[in-house]
Amino acid sequence: MAEENHTMKTEFILTGFTDHPELKIFLFVVFFATYLITIVGNLGLMILISKEHRLHTPMYTFLGNLALVDACCASAITPKLLGNFFSENRMVSLYECMAQFYFLCTVETADCFLLAAMAYDRYVAICSPLQYHTMMSKKLCIQMTTGAYIAGNLHSMIHVGLLFRLAFCESNRINHFYCDILPLYRLSCVDPYINELVLFIFSGSIQVFTIGSVLISYLYILFTIFKMKSKEGRVKAFSTCSSHFLSVSLFYGSLFFMYIRPNLLEEGDKDIPAAILFTIVVPLLNPFIYSLRNKEVISVLRNILKKKKSQGSLKKMTSTVA
Repeated sequence: MAEENHTMKTEFILTGFTDHPELKIFLFVVFFATYLITIVGNLGLMILISKEHRLHTPMYTFLGNLALVDACCASAITPKLLGNFFSENRMVSLYECMAQFYFLCTVETADCFLLAAMAYDRYVAICSPLQYHTMMSKKLCIQMTTGAYIAGNLHSMIHVGLLFRLAFCESNRINHFYCDILPLYRLSCVDPYINELVLFIFSGSIQVFTIGSVLISYLYILFTIFKMKSKEGRVKAFSTCSSHFLSVSLFYGSLFFMYIRPNLLEEGDKDIPAAILFTIVVPLLNPFIYSLRNKEVISVLRNILKKKKSQGSLKKMTSTVA
């Protein structure tokens, strides 16, 4: 009997957003539009940064990589979600589950470290502008970016590797819209205490380190802003930092709620809203928060539009003359 009870289930059913079938068309349109805007916004920002030499600075290197991981995060979740709205078979295999979580965990962990790197970059730029090029060298920028991706991969490998010690012999219904690690723990008939402990230690350490770095950086930035003599300079700097801090707060707040809390295995009614925040809403908002309020990016966009407009006018003139 013990052997039978511990038979490994290899397929699961994603039941997220199935409570109101009458809303599936509306939800499909909303998530499809969100995904389209997210991909266009983030890929557009990446292309702009890669093509424009003026934007080849540490700040925009971090921003371009943030856009990359945001696009990857949306792509890891949304296509499967959209397909499930009109699919009678919402089944997903255990290995597909592991692959989706591995990919998502990698980009979200990299996101944490990139946000910390960006906050440090802004701290150096605002608090020590004369030492900026010394303190934020190209070598350090590459090391911080590479380190973010390495940390993301290692973090994912640890949790996915530990999933192999679990057996799933109870319900195979995952009350979520993607394969998260916590619903799998809840379905396990092997005590997931070790998995839960490792998740708490590693996720907690990563979030405490990166959130601490962000908070310390922004505190120093705020002190520097308040010391500025120019009122206009204070307002501009505070406006930019406050919008960045809003994005960071939404991202870290939802992650903290999901993975760093007591009674992780208790299913909460706010799990799905919190997951929507950091997997869908934040990747949607980031390109607008970090680019539309950025004078350099706006200036580059205006120059490109002017060039295209002038090229169009020139073509019309030549065709008229001909």
